[in-house]
Amino acid sequence: MSQTTTTVQLQGREIAIIGTAHVSRDSVDEVCAWIEANRPDHVCVEIDAARYNSLVSGAGWSQLNIYQVIRSRKGFLLLGNLVLSSFQKRIGMDLGVKPGEEMRAAIETAQRNLIPYSFCDRDIQTTLKRAWAMTGFWGKNKLLAALLSSVLTREKFDAQEIENLKQTSAVESMMAELADYLPSVKHVLIDERDRYLATRIFESRGDKTVAVVGAGHVPGIVAWLERLDRGEASTDLDDISDVPAPRPISKVLPYVLPALILGLIVTGFVRSGWQGGVEMLWRWFLVNGTLSAIGALIALAHPVTIIASFLAAPITSMNPTIGVGMVSGLMEAGLRKPRVIDFETLQDDILTVGGFFRNRLTHILLVFFFSTLGSAIGTFIALPFLFPQAV
Repeated sequence: MSQTTTTVQLQGREIAIIGTAHVSRDSVDEVCAWIEANRPDHVCVEIDAARYNSLVSGAGWSQLNIYQVIRSRKGFLLLGNLVLSSFQKRIGMDLGVKPGEEMRAAIETAQRNLIPYSFCDRDIQTTLKRAWAMTGFWGKNKLLAALLSSVLTREKFDAQEIENLKQTSAVESMMAELADYLPSVKHVLIDERDRYLATRIFESRGDKTVAVVGAGHVPGIVAWLERLDRGEASTDLDDISDVPAPRPISKVLPYVLPALILGLIVTGFVRSGWQGGVEMLWRWFLVNGTLSAIGALIALAHPVTIIASFLAAPITSMNPTIGVGMVSGLMEAGLRKPRVIDFETLQDDILTVGGFFRNRLTHILLVFFFSTLGSAIGTFIALPFLFPQAV
C-alpha cells in the first residue's frame, strides 16, 4: 500500500483515499496503477463536472462575456480565478504535468475498466463565490496580493518538492499557514470541501471505493467519513452548496463611506463658505481622480480610459452602486474589443505578466483592478488630509 493512500473501514465498506499533488507525475502513475490493480466498485474524483469538461475539451473561456462580467461586478472574482490557474499551470509546465491530470487519468482508467465513477467536488464557481463573499475587505486585498505575487514570481519547482507536498507534516504546515493568513478562505477552500467531498464519497455505491483527492483534504475527509459512519453528521449539504446571502451590515457598509465623504464636503461648504468648499471638493477630485488615473496608466490603459478613470473615480467613490473599475473596464473593453485570438491564447497568455497585458481579456481586468485600487488608495488618503476644516 502506498504511503499516500489511506484506507478507511466503514460498516461493510472499504474506502481508499489516494492523496495526490495536482501537478505530480508520480500521482498520475500511482492513481492509474492502484485502480488497475485493485479494481474498486466505484471511483470518486475531486473535481466537478464543469472543470472536468474544461480539462478534457480545453473549452470554457470561449463563452466568456467580459462586458457581463464587469457589469455584474465579478471582475475581481474572474481575475483571481485566472491568476490561480496561471500559478498551477506554470508549476505543471516545470514538471511536464497538467494541473488535474491525475483526476483525468483516474476517470479514463475507470472508463477503460468499466468502473462507475462520480465527480465529488463542489462546483468551482460556488466555492470561489463563497470564499469571496465570506472574506472581509482587508482579506480580499490580501488574497489578491498573494495571487498577483504568484504571477510575478519566477520560482521554479522540482519534482521532489511537489512530492513532499503529499507528506503529512508538509500538508499540516501549509494548512496552518493558510489558516493564519486567510482563515475565511481556508474554511471555504479546505474545511467546507472536506465535508462536501466526504459526503459525496460516503454516498457513493459499492463495497470498495477509491477517492482521488488532493493530499491536503485527506485528514479532513477521513474525519468526516468516520462521523458520517457513526451517524454523528448529516449528509445534507444545503448550507454549503449556495453563495451566502449578504449580512445586513454588509448591505449598509458600502453606503457608510460615501455618506461620510458627502457629509464632510457639505460641512466644508457650510463652515468655509463657497470658495472654501470648492477648494475642498477640488482637492477631493484631484487626489482620488489622479490616483485612479495612475492605476489605469500602470495597467497601460487606453488614453481615453485613463481620462475617464480620472473623471469617474471621485464620483463613483460616492456611489455604492457603481465603481470606477466598472467605468474603466467597460471603457477599455469598448476601445480595445477582445478578439478571437485573445480567447484562443488565453490559457497560454496567463502564464506570464507580459501575457496578462498582451491579451485583451486579461488586460481589461488589469485596467479594472488597478484603476479601482488607485481610487481606493486616493479615498483613504483624502479622508484625513483633504478636509481638515470639517473634522
